[in-house]
This record gives sequence, structure tokens and C-alpha cells, in this order.
Amino acid sequence: MKKALLTILIAAAAVLTAVTADGRAPRREFRGAWLHTVFQGQYKSQGTERNKAYLCNQLDSLKALGVNAVIFQVRPQADAFYRSELEPWSCYLTDGGKAPVPFWDPLEFMVEQTHARGMELHAWLNPYRVTSNKRQASSLPRGHIYHKHPERFVRYADGKLYFDPGLPENREFICKVVEDIVSRYDVDAIHFDDYFYPYPVAGKDFPDSGSYAKYGKGMKRDDWRRRNVDMLIEDVHTVIKSLKPWVRFGISPFGIYRNKKTDPRGSDTNGLQNYDALYADVLLWEREGWIDYLVPQLYWELEHKAASYLVLVDWWNRNAGVARHLYIGQDVARSMSKPDLAPSAERSQLRRKVELTRDAENIQGNCWWPGYDLTRNVGGVADSLVASVQATPALVPAYPWISSECPAPVTGIRPGAGNSFSWKRPEPKGATSDVVRYAVYRFESRGEIDLDAEGALVAVTPEPAFTADRPGVYVVTALDRVNNESEPSAPVYIR
Repeated sequence: MKKALLTILIAAAAVLTAVTADGRAPRREFRGAWLHTVFQGQYKSQGTERNKAYLCNQLDSLKALGVNAVIFQVRPQADAFYRSELEPWSCYLTDGGKAPVPFWDPLEFMVEQTHARGMELHAWLNPYRVTSNKRQASSLPRGHIYHKHPERFVRYADGKLYFDPGLPENREFICKVVEDIVSRYDVDAIHFDDYFYPYPVAGKDFPDSGSYAKYGKGMKRDDWRRRNVDMLIEDVHTVIKSLKPWVRFGISPFGIYRNKKTDPRGSDTNGLQNYDALYADVLLWEREGWIDYLVPQLYWELEHKAASYLVLVDWWNRNAGVARHLYIGQDVARSMSKPDLAPSAERSQLRRKVELTRDAENIQGNCWWPGYDLTRNVGGVADSLVASVQATPALVPAYPWISSECPAPVTGIRPGAGNSFSWKRPEPKGATSDVVRYAVYRFESRGEIDLDAEGALVAVTPEPAFTADRPGVYVVTALDRVNNESEPSAPVYIR
């Protein structure tokens, strides 16, 4: 997004937060944005400094649009957008697996920059994919695990290479990759997308006969494949929680679990099925507590003939989101290109889609695909978000199954020069309870202090200081690593 547009959006956000905030917007709501790196040529062509400036501009724009969590793709295909001794640098960042020059670590940079803006960083990995087209296998860099252990990989009918999910050593390797990231980077979550077993090619079975013969143990092949993915998800969960219990694990599956014609418990849809085609039993993962959130990709229009958004948002609300969080993946371009249903005169389905999630008992937010479409203002989406849908800030929901203990209230709050005020920062302990962000609230008078009041939340910041842009009574709360919130501080008066 050009700087001029960003400036306009930031200014508009400040004004609208002050006077025209949509009262329907909740104070707590996951507002994610996916930033993918696969098939993105800009990162290789721009160079280090331009990439840094580009990503900062993306984050500034997303922040101005109300986004509070960035899902950044750091392992698009068994390669790395970070310094790794396990896998080579991504071909979408450099050539030949070489480190970028001048050197930079995109994941480290994104963790620092999102946190500096009071946002979360979810590190997005694709577990099994090794190549994204037929040509890439011949150009995998020296040192790639494929060259060391070609027997652990298969080529499917789509021409792409994949880790064989049936081999325990592949599951162990993927867990090592996750362990490496979680142990070395201050990420808020590990995120997997919808690519487990590959999307099927008609009439072509996945070539895993060798691993099935060795490890199938009499199971039906479909059940065995699902069990392979189940074991990966459970093992990744165990690795993450053994290292840093506060780091979350999220999955964004394809939007249809099963169709009703296959399973009476399924949705009234007619499309590809997660459970049967990709061997992803995502509802099991929620029931077992192996994941912390699901983001089904409901990319269709409201009344799509085969996969209606109206049908699917209701189905997911009724079948998930109780034991763990449920957010909805929203396709920006499709939402903006289709008009709302009659009698509405709105030219897009954006507001209706978001309102449906806010009205649903078990849905706690949305995630936008792709985040680049937000910053490009595709179909006027940025205008709509800043004008009403996400006009006010929101806190990421808390995760009480990880921890429900709230931080102690902020102390030492006092006014400074001009309209600024500050407070004491507690010492971190390397635990879930560490205070990592602060929420700043504004009220007209001391008697009005109600954190849930419309428009009261004005900022989320990692710094123990804030400069007000208008008079009022301000209070601050502390947020820990899983977004538990303290009681409000003593008020400070800005005149």
C-alpha cells in the first residue's frame, strides 16, 4: 500500500474510533491476516532493505485496519524464511539455498515488528509439501533432506514431491523443525494450513504402498492415513507445549469437514471433504486438545450452490469452537466482489459475513485471505474495515485451557510531558504469565470506567507508555502471553 493511502487509513481510523465506531464490534476478537510467501516473487527481487520496508508497510497497514494477528508463512515447502540448520533458505527468498545478502532473518524480523505494534505473530508451516510445481525437484539445493534421504519422499500425480506421511522418521523430522522454531523464536503460535495429504488428482491414488505395507498393520488405508496425520498433530502439540506452554497451535483446514450425503453429521454441501480426501480429522484434534484453534477456510459466497457460506458458518459453529477456539477464514476478493443478499443494498458480502460470525456463539473471530488484498484495498475492503467492520481495536481472545490466571494490575501509572503517561513494566519470568502487552482505555469521566463500553479500547501497545490524542480519563490493563487481562490501573487524567 502506498504511504499516502496508509496515512489516510490511519487518520480515518483515529477519527472513526473517536466518533463513529460500530457498536457491534466486540472488544475481544481474533482478527488475523495470512501473509503467504509461496509464489511471491517480491521477496527475492526486492533485496534486504526493501523487503524490510515492504513488510513494515504491510504491518502498519494491517494494524490500521484492525488486524491483531499476522500469520506469516515461514516454511512454504520444506525450506525456510529464517536461519535454519535443518532446511535450506527458501527459493522464494534466495537462489540455491544461500543466505540473503545483506543478511537478515525474516522470521526474527517479523516477530520483532509485529510485537512492536502490539500484534501477534503466528509462524505458518506447510508440513508435507516439498515442491510446488513439476520443475522444482531438479533444483532443490545441496544439503536438502531430499538429497540425503530420497527414499522418504514420493512424487504424486500432480508432479510435486511430498514427505511420505506414513513414515515415522518424517513425522520426527517435521517435529524437529517445529521444535527449532519454537525454541529459538518468540512466536505466539505455530500454524498449519490445509495441505495434509495433497488435494487429490482424479483417478490417481497417493503412492504410499511401500509405507502402508510396512506400517499399515491391517488397518484400512484411509483410516491409516488419517492416523498418520493424527499422530503428527499430537506430536507437534506435545513438542510445542513441552518447550513453551503459551505457544499456541492452530490449523486452517479446508472448509468442508464432510458432506451430509457421506455422513449424516456433515454439512448440507457437495464438495471435497477434509476427512476423506485430505485425511484430516480436524474435529478429533479439537476434542483431544491437540490444537488451540481452528480456522476453516470458508471462502465461498453466502449462497454458493455446492458450499454455501451460510450453511457452513452455521455448521462449524454447531460442531466446533467449544473445547478450543474457532475463527473463520474469509476470502477477501470473493467477499468484496459479490453483493449482499436482498433486501440489503450493500455491494459486498463483507459485513454480512462478519456479522454472522459475531452472532455465532462459538466463533471468536476471523482471518483474512490473503493479507496482501487488505493492504491493496481490493474491492474497497480496507475502506469497509476502517469505516465500520474493524473500526476499533480488539484484543485477541484469551486461551483459558492454557492459563486462566490474570496478571496483577498495572502500577506506577503517572502523567508525563504533554499528553503522555507511563507505568511500571513488570520483570519477565519466562512463563505464560509474563506481561507482554498493555491495553489502553479512554473514558469521559471516572464514573464511566467500563472496559466493555463501546469505543473504550483505544490502543494495544508493548511499551509501558502512551501518548493520548484527546482529553479524557485513561486506564491501562496488562495482558499476558495468552491474553489474560488484569484489572484496570488507577486512572490518569489527560486535559
